[in-house]
Amino acid sequence: MAPLPAGIRLIASFSRDQWYRAFIFTLTYLLYASFHLSRKPISIVKGELHKHCTSGDEAAARPSHQSDSTGLAAPHQLQDNGSDCGWAPFDKDNYQQLLGALDYSFLCAYAVGMYLSGILGERLPIRYYLTFGMLASGAFTALFGLGYFYDIHSLGFYVVAQVINGLVQTTGWPSVVTCLGNWFGKGRRGLIMGVWNSHTSVGNILGSLIAGYWVSTCWGLSFMVPGAIVATMGIVCFLFLVEHPKDIRCTSTLTAHSKAYENGTNRFRLQKPMSHSEKSRPLDPEMQCLLLSHGKTPIHPSHVVVLPGDSGHGTAAISFTGALRIPGVIEFSLCLLFAKLVSYTFLFWLPLYITSVDHLDAQRAGELSTLFDVGGLFGGILAGVVSDRLEKRASTCGLMLLLAAPTLYVFSAVSRMGLEATVAMLLLSGALVSGPYALITTAVSADLGTHKSLKGNSHALSTVTAIIDGTGSVGAALGPLLAGLLSPSGWSNVFYMLMFADACALLFLVRLIHKELSCPGPAAGNQAPLKEH
Repeated sequence: MAPLPAGIRLIASFSRDQWYRAFIFTLTYLLYASFHLSRKPISIVKGELHKHCTSGDEAAARPSHQSDSTGLAAPHQLQDNGSDCGWAPFDKDNYQQLLGALDYSFLCAYAVGMYLSGILGERLPIRYYLTFGMLASGAFTALFGLGYFYDIHSLGFYVVAQVINGLVQTTGWPSVVTCLGNWFGKGRRGLIMGVWNSHTSVGNILGSLIAGYWVSTCWGLSFMVPGAIVATMGIVCFLFLVEHPKDIRCTSTLTAHSKAYENGTNRFRLQKPMSHSEKSRPLDPEMQCLLLSHGKTPIHPSHVVVLPGDSGHGTAAISFTGALRIPGVIEFSLCLLFAKLVSYTFLFWLPLYITSVDHLDAQRAGELSTLFDVGGLFGGILAGVVSDRLEKRASTCGLMLLLAAPTLYVFSAVSRMGLEATVAMLLLSGALVSGPYALITTAVSADLGTHKSLKGNSHALSTVTAIIDGTGSVGAALGPLLAGLLSPSGWSNVFYMLMFADACALLFLVRLIHKELSCPGPAAGNQAPLKEH
């Protein structure tokens, strides 16, 4: 008998469960990367919606085509505003406030919708919920681009498109984090989710490149193409997403103390009663370090809502107030508010800042801005690896926040010294700014959503994730708005605002950092791995 080829032996060395894990990891990665891909075009197109050009350049700025393949009439040239040319109503002197209003509309809707999305995500099938969100997001991303082809100059049209898109995009994050949390335990969650969270940077980079390709010739396609990609990925989600290992009867769904059984449409879980010795066993170090100051179990039965058709433990959806009482949720949520304020200010305003400082066109500025996301990709992985090794999530975030504030000051000072200095600071700033943001929204959210104080209630993950990211999205809404208000008085004021936000983020972690540093980590081999739900 001939020996098996090396490639086949490699494939056979992995179990069925491991292949499913790899597939879900890759699929959820691509799904959320497409969400971020569709958010990036607005920052790239800002430089085209309002640009400063001489009278000789105005003719070149006019769309030269008379019609496209769909038979739509070409947009007419806008009235000139002195030496400015652009797209009304963003061709006025208050263009920074108007562009900031677009960001604010999207992010406010995203922040409000996120709190509702987590609650809905606990009660609806993830695959259907996420598919709907991606199809709707693709439609409303493309709708913004239709303003170019139909020659629309109403601020209300673009604001409404942004608001609805912000609402439907909230379906993404709680869904993918919950799905990934179902498939992966706590063992190396920081590393796994740090690598997985690079979808944010990859999506931003692809969105920048795709939007930048058409921004100077036909900016409507900068929105329509990403919208089509998101909608297509929604169909892929519907066809292939597996929400939980138990849906395909993976062996990892069976734990030492509980087994899940399915009988028709009714699911129930039989729990092995705890022995007296188990009850008297000392608390896990994770519980010791994160319990509230009074030391009592933070989740009260009155905060758990049992859904119709559910029975037994582990199948109840946690209430909003119950999720807030999980130790660490409030601190990390408020920290993320300020960390995400900084990150999203860069996301929405960095290309325009590069255009102003380095005097590049919109396409080149968009391409250069992707270096911030490249730095963020490595920063997220580094934060995950360090937090896994130290087993101290809050301390890892605190260290990166402490380094980020002076780095932003240096960035504001040296970015005017030339392109090379800008490139170096983009990479470093991206790593330090995005590292804490990535760690909190992934590994920290998953840790808290499956915290031992929940006593096996796996339905808390989506709600906890939505609370943390929803609070962070409040900061994401404030950051671009404040940048739009402060930038007319000078970009230095914007950077001072970002440094202050980093300091506030660090301040909210002081109590958790103190607890982590004062509590010795678990001895090697004695840490009980988190059971998969």
